[in-house]
Amino acid sequence: MGRLRVRAATSVLILCAPLCAQTVSTQYSVTWDSPGKSYKDSMPIGNGDVGLNIWTEENGDVVFLIDKTDAWTENGQLVKLGRVRVKFDASPFKAGPLFRQILLPRLGAIEIRGAASAVLRIWIDANAPVVHLEMHSGRPLNMQATAEIWRTRPRPTNSAKGNEEMERGLREQQGNPDHGLVIDPDIVLPMKDDRVSWLHHNTRSMYSSLFTNQHLEPLLGKFADPLLHRAFGVLMKGPGLVSADDRTLKSTAAKLSFRLDLYAMTTQAESPADWQGAMQNLVERVDSAGLDASRRVHQQWWTEFWNRSWIKVSGNNNADAVTLGYALQRWMAATEGRGASAMKFNGGMYTVGQEPSPGTPYDPDKGQKDADYRAWGSNYWFQNQRLLYWPMIAAGDFDALAPFYKMYLDALPLAKARTQLIYKHSGAVFPETMFFWGLPNNNDFGWNREQTEMASRWIRWHVNNGLELTTMMLDTWDITQDAQFLRKTLLPLATELTAYFDQHWPRVGGKLLFEPSAALETRQVATNPAPDIAGLMDVLPRLLALPRDFITLDQRAMWERTLADLPPLPRGRVDDKGKSPLTSETASPTGTEVLWPAQKFGKFENVENPELYSVFPFRIFGVALPELNLARATYDARAYKASTCWGQDGIHAACLGWAAKAQAEAIANFTAYGEERFKWFWRAGHDYEPDLDNGGAGQMILQSMLLQQRGDKILLFPAWPKEWNVDFRLLAAKQTMITGSYRNGKVEKLTVSPPERAGDVVQMTPQ
Repeated sequence: MGRLRVRAATSVLILCAPLCAQTVSTQYSVTWDSPGKSYKDSMPIGNGDVGLNIWTEENGDVVFLIDKTDAWTENGQLVKLGRVRVKFDASPFKAGPLFRQILLPRLGAIEIRGAASAVLRIWIDANAPVVHLEMHSGRPLNMQATAEIWRTRPRPTNSAKGNEEMERGLREQQGNPDHGLVIDPDIVLPMKDDRVSWLHHNTRSMYSSLFTNQHLEPLLGKFADPLLHRAFGVLMKGPGLVSADDRTLKSTAAKLSFRLDLYAMTTQAESPADWQGAMQNLVERVDSAGLDASRRVHQQWWTEFWNRSWIKVSGNNNADAVTLGYALQRWMAATEGRGASAMKFNGGMYTVGQEPSPGTPYDPDKGQKDADYRAWGSNYWFQNQRLLYWPMIAAGDFDALAPFYKMYLDALPLAKARTQLIYKHSGAVFPETMFFWGLPNNNDFGWNREQTEMASRWIRWHVNNGLELTTMMLDTWDITQDAQFLRKTLLPLATELTAYFDQHWPRVGGKLLFEPSAALETRQVATNPAPDIAGLMDVLPRLLALPRDFITLDQRAMWERTLADLPPLPRGRVDDKGKSPLTSETASPTGTEVLWPAQKFGKFENVENPELYSVFPFRIFGVALPELNLARATYDARAYKASTCWGQDGIHAACLGWAAKAQAEAIANFTAYGEERFKWFWRAGHDYEPDLDNGGAGQMILQSMLLQQRGDKILLFPAWPKEWNVDFRLLAAKQTMITGSYRNGKVEKLTVSPPERAGDVVQMTPQ
């Protein structure tokens, strides 16, 4: 397969435009010195909304899958836009000593180099939905680009044996499990004006079936169907290229330079012709900016992105791996985080599916899982999604965080109406797993069910997500001090999400009684679960501390009432060996005192530690907080031990001030390499590859080792190992930026902006 090379901080001469060159930093670059064989050899690149999985095959073909964050079909499935194969006669990109495929994150580009001084540069405009491929060669070449589409006919899911797992899930989640569900084909438009175009057009929608099955018919007409008439697709063209057929462009003569442009668009369209007209307008608007000007602005965007924040660890090989893992996770989030839809935890938009051999079209009827396949389906799972987004706060990547908040804000009116209809009270609650518009899938809800409560015992009473979402928004507000965000996003969501807890539970003896309830998915039967109580203990005082000009008397009264009526955070004892009890009934009356997952709780049914939610995401216990030893004893008694995927051991260890433990877990996360050649797609833990959860959790570990917030105070190095050197820039509350260098046991540089915040920085001693 060839060697893999990565670079920390060097420079290289790269092609920037015809007859010119530019020297840029290759920091975080990844270089392959041989072509690949299949989709498993792909590199990711994107502009935040449009992305490619791109690879070079041994015959010299350059192939890529085209992704878009909002390509949702009539079945509520997030799919690819298609695949494109670029061929050259006597391709210079065959295996040989001059072959290189280089990811250049600092430039937002990929370069493929080969014989005859050939260079193919691929970049996706950071400010427009267009992919550019620029080819320059030392000898004339002919080029051909062909769209390879696998959704070519209506396909009943129950006819495809090879996709049984995915399609059983589709039938159960989106359609009646007793009947097949049809995956509709794409539409290839007739070639016109030397352009190739294709799209997927939703002429029907499964949206109403959710309302019907989930007893929400009275609400159906009040909320627009987000799937019906959605159209998404690609237009492909290039100077000097002509249409060979409806799917292929080719050169008319051998040339030294070529350019191929692909425009991607999602819109609401009554017909394919309407989409085609909107696409033409998009192309004219994008082209009017000019390629050279667009390239300059694109490169400037990536320069500013990498200058926002950084963590660069050094000192040994593990430190180097952590640095590169942190940066490339941030690269993947930046390349798909600014779209119309939030990122998906189970692969994001970089899933690839399976194919039998290079160049062989997908054929689901022969047992292949096509590129649209993803384990765990189309829903957003908050428990998993959150870890992709938490690190963006301290990193200052608020543009990538915005679609996550917007998804819940857009779904809030339906959540309020659903809460009122089902539970007969005000407030709002989001299902733990939901479509982007806010409803659970039908399989989780249950079929032909008289009850209005979900059938899935895994998420039936799992309602902690609203409190954690509020915590994330409060942290965002603390840093940005953005009054518009506070008024239009944080307060509308936080008010309704906390009102649910005030209204939903009875009060017994003057205290809220959370029953029946659950402590996450692990203790599915519980009374007074720790995550919910800790969440309210954390967010309610912070909401009450918001500027008085922004909150009403009714909001304040509700938050004060709920806070006063909270039951205590559950505590108990473990056995003499320090092991957490299987159930509250089997607990030891004489063992070590620890935090408990709930006041009463059943057996283990998943692999989470609900009792440690009071350490993170809620900050009741930790460094420089009361009863640190109680929280540490709870950590030692935890039943589930892992950091990778959505495990949180490393985050909790850092929050508890344990440098060595946090360091070991950071290394574990950032070396949990996946099976693909781009190993930072991460190994599929509990989810699907790319396992974006894993990289996000690793980022949170590293950030928490360096910086933690305690009110106005900023703790530096609360869990930092003394043998690791580090350069960093992170954001803290009150629009504070901390830039520093720690070398050989000493802080060599520390800059706090604004300077008046320097007095709030507490430097702790690395361990």
